[in-house]
Amino acid sequence: MKMVMFLATGLMGSLSAMSAKAQDADWGCQVLLCAASKNPSWHGVPYCVPPMRKLIDAMSRPGFSWPICQEAKAGKPGHEDYEDCPSGTTVGYSSRGGDISSRSEPDQCIETVNICRPLGRRNGSTRSGGLTINRNLGGDGDSCIKQIATPRPRRADPYYFDIPNDEGVKERFWFNLNH
Repeated sequence: MKMVMFLATGLMGSLSAMSAKAQDADWGCQVLLCAASKNPSWHGVPYCVPPMRKLIDAMSRPGFSWPICQEAKAGKPGHEDYEDCPSGTTVGYSSRGGDISSRSEPDQCIETVNICRPLGRRNGSTRSGGLTINRNLGGDGDSCIKQIATPRPRRADPYYFDIPNDEGVKERFWFNLNH
């Protein structure tokens, strides 16, 4: 909220020396101020609903260009559909659709694990630390090393603005464009 107040103060100061209101900000600055609102989100701020709905509507039209707030030096927002994968996993890709035009999406979290368990003494096993571990690393696909894919969580707020604070350090504000 402190950052939103800083933005509002800075933007309003740049609009005029007279007592300007948020409604007087250009559309790009209205969108930025509303997108940065966290508690409540823009959905719960009556002033924010009209400019954000205008944005959502404009995005569906050909030739859409994101409204920019020059005063805030934030530019266009970024967009990331997925959360980061948990520690110990890497991002994996799956193909959507079954035809040649299908595209890969970074929608999986991949964990590489050794699934071999202590077994009785058999051919191809080695003794290590008192345990007998089957290390069948043959070319027949029965390796002890497996990759386990889990769906990567989607972000509730996939859009973000990186907005410089009063020290010039960019802070990230996540938001969504759900009605």
